[in-house]
Amino acid sequence: MAYVVTQNCCNDATCVAVCPVDCIHPTPAEREYKRTEMLYIDPAACIDCGACSDVCPVDAIVPGDAAAPDIDRYREINSEYFERNPRTSLSGAHVQPLPVGLATADVAHPPALRVAIVGSGPSAFYAAEELLARRDIAAEVTMFERLPVAGGLVRFGVAPDHWHTKTVDRVFDRTARRDGFTFHLGVDVGRDVTIDEVLAHHHAVIHASGAAGDRRLGIPGEDLTGSHAAREFVAWYNGHPEHADRAFDLTARRAVVVGNGNVALDVARILVSDGETLGRTDIADHALAALAVSRIEEVVVLGRRGPGHAACTTPELLALGSLPGIDVLVEGPVAAGPEAPTKLKILAEYSRREATPGNKRIVLRFGTAPREVLGADRTEALLVTDTDVGTVDRIECGMVLRAVGYRGLPIAGLPFDETAGTVANVSGRVVEPGTGQPVAGHYVAGWIKRGATGVIGTNRYCAAETVEALLDDHRVGLLAAPTVSAADLTALVRARQPASLGGADWRAIDRYERARGREAGRPRIKIVDAGEAAVVAGAATK
Repeated sequence: MAYVVTQNCCNDATCVAVCPVDCIHPTPAEREYKRTEMLYIDPAACIDCGACSDVCPVDAIVPGDAAAPDIDRYREINSEYFERNPRTSLSGAHVQPLPVGLATADVAHPPALRVAIVGSGPSAFYAAEELLARRDIAAEVTMFERLPVAGGLVRFGVAPDHWHTKTVDRVFDRTARRDGFTFHLGVDVGRDVTIDEVLAHHHAVIHASGAAGDRRLGIPGEDLTGSHAAREFVAWYNGHPEHADRAFDLTARRAVVVGNGNVALDVARILVSDGETLGRTDIADHALAALAVSRIEEVVVLGRRGPGHAACTTPELLALGSLPGIDVLVEGPVAAGPEAPTKLKILAEYSRREATPGNKRIVLRFGTAPREVLGADRTEALLVTDTDVGTVDRIECGMVLRAVGYRGLPIAGLPFDETAGTVANVSGRVVEPGTGQPVAGHYVAGWIKRGATGVIGTNRYCAAETVEALLDDHRVGLLAAPTVSAADLTALVRARQPASLGGADWRAIDRYERARGREAGRPRIKIVDAGEAAVVAGAATK
């Protein structure tokens, strides 16, 4: 039986490269790839070889008759894509591309290239892999991370109950073990070392710092106690060291999430999940303890537009409906005919469900815009407007989480697009907005380059585009050679930040977290304190 792509597809398209019959789409070369929710396997073309499943970094590809959750629905979802997007040419045997290491191996004396990468999330590691895997350059990569632990979005953004998605970190671990890779953890570029000092030790710098800000609602009361950015709540329950000490009031019966993308569904799901379920994940211990005594019974998820415009992906919406002890309901009827998209059909099914006594609830409400957060000194309710008829309603709640998008923050010395929340760039090459003139030696990848869009694997091709721009500049002599050695850089970092950690330290922390997790029946138990991380790393090197 044909293989199918399931919920936790990361879109990195490793599977596309190994498919012998070109049956996985959209490919990175196709226009639809940048906006697709996931990849799909054509059941009419798949030859059941399993090559795609073997290389999938997050185990998202399974046989169509596997005993996997919602497998019948995923067969339908995969098939539906090709019904709506028929191939213009017949699938058939195609020449698989050579790995980049082989494709670039014909250079006898590869030139040296030293690149610094600021950040340690997916785009940072994909960029490092693009550089280190090549054989037409002798690359050295120095990765800087201001936190004592690596991972970026994978560690601090992916929901703790999506452990399959987190296994993509195996790919990044292989990159970090390559010759030529150096880690500096706990080092803040801009505070501990300046960006000019970093560039002096390298040919170029790739900024891959992600999107550490969030978009606001712009309504009265938004800054009341109990009104937060979903980004802050996500960072808290995922054990981000800078958010571990935050406190969230979980004593009210109802919370409201504004926005209905995947992050909105994540926080809604975490808020009503029971302690036993969360206790099998890598959620931070402080969050696990707080959520175990939470009184929240209902989360209302608001969307400004109708059901046909729900921002979440189909797989995330589908998975939401099978959570034990949790009802997923839609306020108001949803019509979906036989030709309607699968997402709309799922919403129509949820709209016909009835509440189960004793269950917690996630209620999806469409056509509703936030108007004002109400309360004397803390959040007590949210005033909303029906976007169709203009009527005003009051939703009693003790917490409001805005999940309307992440936003990049300016990087000192680089041109910033305030509207987009990104560093001004063309194909990853940082440029002056007025003239289009490149800012020599500076490049961007990931969310700080393109905005907070896409999923983990989207960063692979985003990073590849940036690296190609960097290499083009290197080939024509536009990158100044480093004026100081790599050894001098290490000495500088140690002098400025004696508590900084390296690659061996990070691997020791990772082993320790996983070992503690195994003892408790969890994937890992995260360290959230920089001091504890240093102690664990130090103990491993004695």
